[in-house]
Formats: sequence, C-alpha cells, structure tokens
Amino acid sequence: MTTEAEQAKLFDKHKMERAIDAGVAKANELKVGVTFAIMDCNQVVQMSYHLPNGNLVGTFLAPKKAWSAIAMKEPTKDISKDIQPGGPLYQMETMLDGKLVSFPGGIPLTINGEIIGAVGVSGGLIEEDQAICEAVVSEFLKESN
Repeated sequence: MTTEAEQAKLFDKHKMERAIDAGVAKANELKVGVTFAIMDCNQVVQMSYHLPNGNLVGTFLAPKKAWSAIAMKEPTKDISKDIQPGGPLYQMETMLDGKLVSFPGGIPLTINGEIIGAVGVSGGLIEEDQAICEAVVSEFLKESN
C-alpha cells in the first residue's frame, strides 16, 4: 500500500495535466471529443477533463470506466468476455446496478505490481476511447518512473 505522501506524489496535478494533454493530442488526432477521468485506488476522481466537442454521456461513463478497471483489476476491454451468458461472471453488471462498464476505455494504473488507480476515457467509438486511454496511461506511467 502507498502512503498518503506517496499517493499525493503519484497524483501530482502537473503530472496528471501532462497525461491528459497526451490524451487530448490523441483525441485531436482522431478528431473526437471525449471526457477523461483519472481516479486513485480509493475511488476518488483526482482529475477530470471534458473536451468542448465531447458528448455528455462521456462525463458519466469516463469515471465509471476508471472505477470498473480498479474494481475488476483489469482493463475494461477484458471484462466483457467474462460477463456474457455462460461466462463465469454472467449478470455481474446487473448485480452492480449498472456501475460496471465492460467495454474499452478504462485501464488500471499499475506501478511495481500495485494498482494505484485507473484512467477512464469516454465519448468516441470504443476503439478511439481505448487508444486515447492508452495514450494517457502511457504518459502517466512514464511520469511515475
């Protein structure tokens, strides 16, 4: 477990801004508006940003994607196969009152084998959300080493 001081350093405002800037650059490259959410492992959104051309549903789904990646300890793109009929976690979305997101755009932030939080991105096609999320995570982790 990280201490409170380590947590504050991991989620430094300037580092998160640079990570979101990397996501904005990718979103602009793809010509899509999205919402970003960076959440710590205590389920607190540390930073959120909504592009002016993003749709409103992204403001609701981005934090849910981050939460889902933390709760399931895996990228949201990998959750879907387990919750389908016949899957080991079938009906989990229903049991969690719709809180779980099982499509791409949420990725855990892992440092030294420990999940410290997650990034959620929503507003584009699922492939776009995933690519943008990967850009944010890559920059965040680069800044964390």
